[in-house]
Amino acid sequence: MQQTLCHVLLNAKAGTASALSMTGAELAARLAERGLKAEIDDDMHKPMEGRLIRAATSAAPIVVAAGGDGTITALANAILGSDKKLGILPLGTVNALAKDLNIPLDLDLALDVLGTQACRTIDVGRVDGRVFLHKVVVGVVPELAAGREHIRGRTDLRAKLGFFLFILRRLARTKRFAVAMDLGDGQTRIERVQALAVASNAYEQGVGRIFSRQRLDEGSLYVYFLSHLNIRDFFRLCSGMVMGTWQNDSELTILKTRQVTMTTRKRAMNVMFDGEVEKLATPMTFGILPNALCVIAPAAVTPDTPAADAEEVAP
Repeated sequence: MQQTLCHVLLNAKAGTASALSMTGAELAARLAERGLKAEIDDDMHKPMEGRLIRAATSAAPIVVAAGGDGTITALANAILGSDKKLGILPLGTVNALAKDLNIPLDLDLALDVLGTQACRTIDVGRVDGRVFLHKVVVGVVPELAAGREHIRGRTDLRAKLGFFLFILRRLARTKRFAVAMDLGDGQTRIERVQALAVASNAYEQGVGRIFSRQRLDEGSLYVYFLSHLNIRDFFRLCSGMVMGTWQNDSELTILKTRQVTMTTRKRAMNVMFDGEVEKLATPMTFGILPNALCVIAPAAVTPDTPAADAEEVAP
């Protein structure tokens, strides 16, 4: 049987990959069983930029991100606009995109999906020319996420308690900031917020569905912003997420659009970019590229629970 060539970028330090002690040779053998001849890039000593270039310029029609959401987004950015298919082996900690695409988190089952080579096209969000596949978060949340990095890899009770106390202290002193939003309708909307997120397509509501999307091809951006987020708000929202009512919270506003430019007084702001904390210059211009990326994944499932109503702004 003729095998299809695939190029695999393995992040051996990703959460699940590290726990499994996954090696390139073992992964190549498992892929061969499913009709895929793999060239494995597992050299963590090489700069990521060079590894991404090699993946994008390889002869392989399939490039595989074997890692977490950060690895997947980086590889998607590298191959966008080409005819390559993106494969996903969810070996990270959160694996948000894999869950949205119904790619199993079990490695053998995820390999079976990859072996089908079946393409599903999804939308791609962009901010100032860079790709994001689920959301960009601005405000207090990236600061909380940055605090989480100090305990990454630790499972002891002391570390978890320390992080919980850090969250409470940070929320107690958080302040609102002003953001001017140009949604392409000729008017500028000014809001005072404590946190906001721009997502590629809508998050669904339902019991146990926490930042879960079933539609990834609607062709819309959704802007979620919280005007207030203190300790009481935090616990109320967490409860709402568990109960499936968080999008009805009185402090939350949802806008639907295809583009938005955000300006703040700061020249740059910390953001959580598909799960990774970094700094972006302002103003930030967001857009959506419909059906711009081919991902190997199971066929889409029709949503059975609609997202909450959003205020629609037509650019």
